[in-house]
Amino acid sequence: MAPDLVLRPGTTADLPAVAALFREARAAAVPHVPPDVHPPEETRAWVLGWDLTTHDLWLACDGAGRLLGFALLTPTWLDHLYVAPRAQRAGVGSALLDVAKSVRPGGFCLWVFESNGPARAFYARHGLVELERTDGSGNEEQAPDVRVAWPGGDPLRFLRGLVDEVDDQLGDLLARRVALTRAVQHHKRAAGAPQAGGVPQRDPAREREVAARWARRAPELGEERARRVVDVLVAESLAAVTDVSVPGATIDPRGRVG
Repeated sequence: MAPDLVLRPGTTADLPAVAALFREARAAAVPHVPPDVHPPEETRAWVLGWDLTTHDLWLACDGAGRLLGFALLTPTWLDHLYVAPRAQRAGVGSALLDVAKSVRPGGFCLWVFESNGPARAFYARHGLVELERTDGSGNEEQAPDVRVAWPGGDPLRFLRGLVDEVDDQLGDLLARRVALTRAVQHHKRAAGAPQAGGVPQRDPAREREVAARWARRAPELGEERARRVVDVLVAESLAAVTDVSVPGATIDPRGRVG
């Protein structure tokens, strides 16, 4: 790190310089990252609108006060870390990442484009781990990205916290799934769909399609495991809305599906 590097919190007065550095660094990172999908004036207005009462902005400046890089954090996310092209590979990014770790000792996550090999290697060198990949459908650029995390001083607690978040989301999705199952069964009965034991028959072909889609979204799970999960989900959803035991997978006390 350069001996005259100054790290300090940023204020709203710094946002115009931050906006200019953001555009410069983002443009210089192409083709490792997709080009900015917004025109310069929109990007500038967006940065000038950052709420620094809910986000922490940290700046890296040289001895003359010129901006070399910045980091923007929420309580649980590192939203941005950019370094001016002229200051890269001089320890500026490392210094900003160290600040992020010090002000978020419990850990934090960030997103990086899958194509951004230099950034991914940088975070790996500094002890961050890659958790998941997406197909990019959730970002404006529609480019595949990777969720990266610094697990903090207690990695097990941090990662279990992320698991708890996913479990809560799954609970909400299961409630929606059961409600939709109830609505579907009503219309299947009205349409005279074949029944077994008072319950409209299941659709194995459709369930296989669901399992295949899940396997594409979660390749580590694999299609066979996904099929077993779908089997349990459909059987238990039908049982919940019909009060009738529905043939399907069962789970023995040892947790094995059969």
